[in-house]
Amino acid sequence: MALLELLEKKTVEIVQSLFDIRLDHVDISLTRKDQQGDYTIMVFPMLRHIKGNPAVIGQQIGDHLLRHEDLVASIEVIKGFLNVTLTQEAFIADFNTMLQQANYGKQPVDSDAAGMMVEYSSPNTNKPLHLGHIRNIVLGYSTGLILEATGKKVVKTQIINDRGIHICKSMLAWIKHGNQITPQQAGVKGDKLVGDYYVKFDQEYKKEVATLVDKGVPEEQAKKEAPSILEAQEMLRKWEQGDQETVNLWKMMNGWVYAGFDITYRDLGVTFDSLYYESDTYLLGKDVIAHGLNTGVFFKKEDGSVWIDLTDDGLDEKIVLRSDGTAVYMTQDIGTAVQRVRDHHIDGMVYTVGNEQDYHFKVLFLILKKLGYKWADNLYHLSYGMIELPSGKMKSREGTVVDADDMIQEMTDTARAIAQEQGKLEGLSHQQKEELYRMIGLGALKYYMLKIDPKKSMVFNPEESVDFQGNTGPFIQYAHARIKSILSKSGFDHTQLQASSQVSLTDKDILVIKSLQQYPETVTAAARNYSPALVANYLYDLVREFNSFYQNVPKIVEESDAHLKQFRLLLCYKTALVIKSGCALLGIEVPDQM
Repeated sequence: MALLELLEKKTVEIVQSLFDIRLDHVDISLTRKDQQGDYTIMVFPMLRHIKGNPAVIGQQIGDHLLRHEDLVASIEVIKGFLNVTLTQEAFIADFNTMLQQANYGKQPVDSDAAGMMVEYSSPNTNKPLHLGHIRNIVLGYSTGLILEATGKKVVKTQIINDRGIHICKSMLAWIKHGNQITPQQAGVKGDKLVGDYYVKFDQEYKKEVATLVDKGVPEEQAKKEAPSILEAQEMLRKWEQGDQETVNLWKMMNGWVYAGFDITYRDLGVTFDSLYYESDTYLLGKDVIAHGLNTGVFFKKEDGSVWIDLTDDGLDEKIVLRSDGTAVYMTQDIGTAVQRVRDHHIDGMVYTVGNEQDYHFKVLFLILKKLGYKWADNLYHLSYGMIELPSGKMKSREGTVVDADDMIQEMTDTARAIAQEQGKLEGLSHQQKEELYRMIGLGALKYYMLKIDPKKSMVFNPEESVDFQGNTGPFIQYAHARIKSILSKSGFDHTQLQASSQVSLTDKDILVIKSLQQYPETVTAAARNYSPALVANYLYDLVREFNSFYQNVPKIVEESDAHLKQFRLLLCYKTALVIKSGCALLGIEVPDQM
């Protein structure tokens, strides 16, 4: 049993013995640094069950711990807080327990239980993935990994928005201006080529609007009557009617985009277990709406449109089917959610979508609950803020976005320049160096995206993210490489995973152990809050604690006390494993040399 669990168990037993009260839970936290103690037992929450002065209750519990539990060295009561100092033997025993757990901080996946689906990326097929997609992708992918680490079976998915007027705009511009060019002929990725024609459409469309306005046509009318937009609308109508020539062109150009996406996903190191396409799902949901009409969840207006009244829930009336019987986005999302549960053994879903869709998902989840789906209680919108560059916002139609591929390359190039300046790459081949630059660049990119609470908007600064100092990915990666170097130089034997109880520990030794103790709870909290930022910032705190330890103890490799040397090497070893494990949950690789 882990040390904190043991301390909680003993406290529960003491409370029952002293007050004949069985507590379900005891709040225990790290003691504030300006006070004596390792852990603080919160007495105030107990007052719901125990009558009396909190300081007196704390003293009674503390005295009992001190008299009867070998793990407690001393106590101090400050008002309703019981500060407990544990013995060195207790910390060493707990550390040895950690050493025996190969997957420390993680739980085995229960493949028989219903799982959770995590949706992320979900791009449009009229342009390449861009910087905003990267935040979405790394956030959703990491959340899936963290949920898996808590024992959940996770199905990672995306719904590809492969139909609609925006797709037709790229297709039309390619027909008019592309001269039948292919990605191979152009020497570019397919998604990049298609995106260029999306930009081209917008440029030509704006010219047409300007021409009409010059002729005296009101601007709003000109936007609706410009030849290009009318042609794009006609192309969409043909696609919906199954016109073979239009469908063949759509399949060809979408195929180019999918091939391009796959390269970007590979370079980002992310995968999917399942794919959905809007061209398959946009007709879903009508049967669910019909059932909801019969059961009174929805109502029909005089024009034949179908609605739901959510005003009693603090929202508004929401249309779910137009008067002509066609679906709206809400209809599709309802049908797709139901279909996903049918397709996979899941009982919940996480939607990684920007915060501009907050209201949409409130409505979607509420409708699904009113339809009686039990799994609707386990739906979560992983809402995140906008990402900008120091230069400002990005716009797809104007071609001012930063392509994901370009950003990945820029991060790799920046890492190369900084690593070469550091000059610590002796003995690595050219190929090994290039792999290291890629690892550092991607680590910097992902960590910078994930360390910030998802709900907050952010400005992404590439150069700042690759700084080897401060709260960055390279700072954490470097700590792992440094530890691997220490272990290599010492001839550390990783098969002897047992620390002697006869060593005398410093405060710095214990602080590292206490940091390691927090890893399992951090993973659990990150899953509970759908927040990889908790893992990212935990790793930063762990590395800072380790660096302080390393700077304040004598040279580990030269330590003359064999037991103390082995203990500190084991402390290095376990810290490196936790760094690697935590980084893996963020989708970040860690190098052995840097």
